[in-house]
Amino acid sequence: MPEPAAGVPADGVPSGSVSPVRGTAPGASADGVPAEGVPAEGVRDEGVPEEGARAEGVCDEGALVSGGSAGGESVEGVLAEVVEAAVRAARRLGKDVADVPTRVIAQEAGMSRSTLLRRIGGSRQGLDEAVRAAGIDPGGQRPVRERAVEAGAYLISANGLAGMTLEAVAAAAGCSVHSLYAVFGGRDELLKAIFERYSPIRDAEEIFGGPRADLGDTVRRVYRVLAAALTREPRVMPAMFAEAFARPAAPAVHTLARHLAPRLLAAIGGWLAEEVAAGRLRPMPVPVLAQQMIGPVMMHFLTRPALSALPGVELPDPDAVCAEFADAFLRATALPEPGREA
Repeated sequence: MPEPAAGVPADGVPSGSVSPVRGTAPGASADGVPAEGVPAEGVRDEGVPEEGARAEGVCDEGALVSGGSAGGESVEGVLAEVVEAAVRAARRLGKDVADVPTRVIAQEAGMSRSTLLRRIGGSRQGLDEAVRAAGIDPGGQRPVRERAVEAGAYLISANGLAGMTLEAVAAAAGCSVHSLYAVFGGRDELLKAIFERYSPIRDAEEIFGGPRADLGDTVRRVYRVLAAALTREPRVMPAMFAEAFARPAAPAVHTLARHLAPRLLAAIGGWLAEEVAAGRLRPMPVPVLAQQMIGPVMMHFLTRPALSALPGVELPDPDAVCAEFADAFLRATALPEPGREA
């Protein structure tokens, strides 16, 4: 067993005088037990045992004892040396315990990763719960999926689709490439996840999947959704369209087209076909009608940043632009209601 870190006795439990990572918790007594009525740092009030009570699996000195729970198995299956190694590695790396890879903890404990996983019940949750039982908040970052999608979006915004490599995403998200493969299966699925979050496709599906509203109100609502998607940071949609215009044969463009086109046609195309069949829109091929509806507003918001930077150019605010384009589309395509002249 490795030599215990400073402030950690041989039983693997940090003493109250030395914090495992960030200093002794306020209100902690010399033996590491929170003082009466004062929760330890990183522990919610409801997680503090009542006066005279003892947390399950923790003795008075904070050591792990038989009967506690860690990831579904008794604390007896989680060796104190693993907890000590996790704390020591976290201190050395300047990270929360939950953010230290199990591979690093295994190396610190002088065992294989498979042995470590067996001792903590087969999952990382077992180790985190054992660390909590020792009076330490393991901390932790957001899930890899969330961090990777956000990091990938900012990479696309800054460098285009080509700049969103798995290596770059892993570095920006603070995870490993292996973790990205485990979560997404590959770059294509990560691209789809980014598109789902930052494109207007889900908003469009919500609009056209709900109760039918007035034709004009629906058009204006679609324009507002498009404007929001094309102007918010990170600028994922403009970067994706720029890639599609510049390299239409790129594999990433094909991936997104296969993901987007069927859903877009099912959403907006289905609605337009209904409006034509009901006699509210001029009979035109649905793809052409969709282009006439979406094309002008998309072109405006894709070029708006460049236009607004030109001397002497003053553009209306986005809401006014959406209203103007909606009126123009309705004048060009809407049929008069029965009993009214065009």
